[in-house]
Amino acid sequence: MISLYDDIKKNPVYYRQLTCGDSLISKYDCPLETKFADIWSHYNYIIYVIEGRKVWHTAHGSYDLTTDKCVLVRKGAAVVEQFFDTRFCVLVFFLPDEFICDVLRSGKTPHYKPGKKFNSIIPIENDASVKAFFQSMMHHFSGDKKPDQSLLELKFRELILILAENPSNSELLSYFSSLLNEPHTVSLQRIMEDNFCYNLKPEEFARLSNRSLSAFKRDFEKIFGTSPGKWLMEKRLHHSMHLLTNHKKSVSEVAFQAGFESPSQFSRAFRNYFGYTPAILKQR
Repeated sequence: MISLYDDIKKNPVYYRQLTCGDSLISKYDCPLETKFADIWSHYNYIIYVIEGRKVWHTAHGSYDLTTDKCVLVRKGAAVVEQFFDTRFCVLVFFLPDEFICDVLRSGKTPHYKPGKKFNSIIPIENDASVKAFFQSMMHHFSGDKKPDQSLLELKFRELILILAENPSNSELLSYFSSLLNEPHTVSLQRIMEDNFCYNLKPEEFARLSNRSLSAFKRDFEKIFGTSPGKWLMEKRLHHSMHLLTNHKKSVSEVAFQAGFESPSQFSRAFRNYFGYTPAILKQR
């Protein structure tokens, strides 16, 4: 899978970008290379669509992003569907958890609803304040001179506070507040449940959970009582069983939708676990 944040940051010529610490904003026309692209990000990111259309397919459903739409994509993985009949131009803000929490602590106390489940993509009301903010950012990409770092930090803070003060963005604020109040055990469980069906490596799950690889493995075994590798394999196999028995999908489709690298790897793992191959199950 492609790390969207890493891919943008290492290609500043193609992806025009401004950075402040680990926070990053980029304006670019997305390349139309493949119909579907598997991406992930260890940071939450806000997308403002300037022009065009793409569909983000996530564990919680599909989201059609078109011109003038603004959303927060929670950190994790997704499959992005592209349309070749139109260009796709966006502004993307990557916001580390620590930065979001720091801004919230300095502002008004947010309201958090315990036990709330959040969608992978949270819509943002594109009101006059939001539109004015994005317009104010556009001119920073038109010239060669980059703004001062202190100004950039203020702009990033301004964005979070603008969104937080709008009552219509209650789900977004509740999610931001969960970053402040949610125990690490709950956040790790949420990350694993939301992303197990994507072909992410253990070190990538560690980045998603803001941990080193060793700390991730240690905390994971405390919470789940088993190793990440074994848990992921069993979750993916049971998910594949559900897809095979309840949906009219081919073995190849199920292999990739359940997070396996290839149909052959999936078939071997499935046979070793259930005692028969996916093809035999389909025949039954």
